[in-house]
Amino acid sequence: DLFQSWGGGVLKQQVDAGLVKDITANVQPWIGTLLPASVQPFTIDGKIYGIPFDVGMVGFWYNKDLFSKAGITAAPATWAELLTAVSRIKAAGITPIALAGKEKWPAHFYWAYLAMRIGGLGSLQRAASDHNFDTPDFIAAGTKLKELVDLAPFQNGFLGADYSSPDGQAAAMGNGNTAMELMGQWAPSVQASTSTSKSGLGDKLGFFPFPTVDGGKGSAAEVFGGGNGFVVGKNAPPATVDLLKTLLEVANQRKSAATGAVLPTAKDAVDAIKDANSKVVAASLAKATGFQLYLDQAYPPAVGQQVNDSVAELVARSKTPQQIVKDITTVAKSQ
Repeated sequence: DLFQSWGGGVLKQQVDAGLVKDITANVQPWIGTLLPASVQPFTIDGKIYGIPFDVGMVGFWYNKDLFSKAGITAAPATWAELLTAVSRIKAAGITPIALAGKEKWPAHFYWAYLAMRIGGLGSLQRAASDHNFDTPDFIAAGTKLKELVDLAPFQNGFLGADYSSPDGQAAAMGNGNTAMELMGQWAPSVQASTSTSKSGLGDKLGFFPFPTVDGGKGSAAEVFGGGNGFVVGKNAPPATVDLLKTLLEVANQRKSAATGAVLPTAKDAVDAIKDANSKVVAASLAKATGFQLYLDQAYPPAVGQQVNDSVAELVARSKTPQQIVKDITTVAKSQ
């Protein structure tokens, strides 16, 4: 009757197949108690099919000490400032960015966020409905990403690196070997668990949102991320939705938030968060004016996989920004 979901493209396919129940009317009396951004991935064509119990966003996690050694006193707020910071970090003899190139999905965060910042959230939504990524906004996103790639900012061997292995992306951050990584709200715990010390960076770790792009239509208040939720099966009894309401009650969400288990979706549970970095992420989510689910989840699975594959090819310098949008569009039009 209940099954876990990230929403997005997979949920859309389940809706089209008649496998899930429209619970819009059932949840209307209390859906307003949740962060609007958290509900978006579970809303298809204006109807709600699931309820999120956890939400998060992708942003830059950085080593405060390494930034200081490079003479960087403020987090980059624009893409140009980020590129300047990368150059300064390299000049200081420090590896700027950790990336799990082998797994592909971490690299797609850059391209997706750049497309959001350049074209606005609507550009990603139009691509889904039009089945077309061969547009100026997506080409520009690839061009901007290539600017970063051309600075050679990633750790040695990044194309063969995993995310959570002892010599992977998270460990490179947790062991203090790189200055930053672009990752979701789970990053601090994975950094700690994969680090040699098993404690990660502690209070040396900071967070800043993905920068804006000069001249872009997107806002820093539009965030990219995801969360976990429950979707209701087509033949589930009414008590199923009652259970969801109980799970999402403020008291229960506050307990989960206090333990650090989740970033809560209930608005009145956010102040129960104790971790400093989680508070920063939660504050960004609370102010979000728009929310975009990870592209490999927002779009149909085949399209999402092609996004990951194509961005990986761009980062590996084997394809151009123009080539990858054509490849993604070909798959999108086949769906």
